[in-house]
Amino acid sequence: MAQTRFAPDRGLTSRMVTTMFFIGLLYVVVVGVLVVLLKGAWVVVLVIAGALFIAQFWFSDRIAAFSMGAREVTPEQAPELHGAVDRLCALADMPKPRVAIAESDVPNAFATGRGQKNSLVCATTGLLRRLEPAELEGVLAHELSHVAHRDVAVMTIASFLGVLAGIITRAALWSGIGRNNRDQNAAIAVLIVTAVSVVVYAISFLLTRLLSRYRELSADRAAALLTGRPSALAAALTKVTGQMARIPTEDLRKAQPFNAFYFAPAFNKESFSRLLSSHPTLEQRLDQLARISTELGRA
Repeated sequence: MAQTRFAPDRGLTSRMVTTMFFIGLLYVVVVGVLVVLLKGAWVVVLVIAGALFIAQFWFSDRIAAFSMGAREVTPEQAPELHGAVDRLCALADMPKPRVAIAESDVPNAFATGRGQKNSLVCATTGLLRRLEPAELEGVLAHELSHVAHRDVAVMTIASFLGVLAGIITRAALWSGIGRNNRDQNAAIAVLIVTAVSVVVYAISFLLTRLLSRYRELSADRAAALLTGRPSALAAALTKVTGQMARIPTEDLRKAQPFNAFYFAPAFNKESFSRLLSSHPTLEQRLDQLARISTELGRA
């Protein structure tokens, strides 16, 4: 990974490695089970699984950006946004990513990309309209830290592998395995496929959620230390979270599938289990920023 001035986070690195190891292991197990069950089509299983993985790795940033409505803009079209990104990239000593805007009143931002050279940072029109310049820089620094630490690429791949494992096993189940109930071996195969599908999806879901919550705290910390203004990021967090309540529920539901990539979740109600949440609570994030502000004041 290219070095930047963003504060390194060994905890984040270790969690990314662990997550990818276990997700990859699960993926191999699923493909192995399918190869055993579909002996006559094992080559097809391997080719399809490999092709999907390669396609996701190389096109994940474009898929994510397109799905969230990102439209790349030039410095002439969005001078203030580009200016903020230019200043932060110079401060962080990192290559400038592509800059995009999404036409949405939901105040949010996200980053995509496999690495620093092909990354994209996007802000919604709702975010640009609501935040002050210092607050916007705090949010953009948060997103740029995801790019610098490469956790956005890990999240994309990890999420894909878990979902793919479930899709492959369910497809095998519905393709006709075990339709003959008198065949005991086929019935056992159905049970194995179903069990693997449930276990793989559940484990991958929990692993990506754990990583997602930690990486948000890590990005907050890195952004606050880089800009030296944790209070601006705290103000942006408070403002964005408060404004979410004023957004129509229909718009929030459209954004909800991409929560893991957003600066703040579209839904973050206390009724949701923290174990299933993609983000730490607002209180956790503000408490961390308050501690960083105290530390910087002492320094």
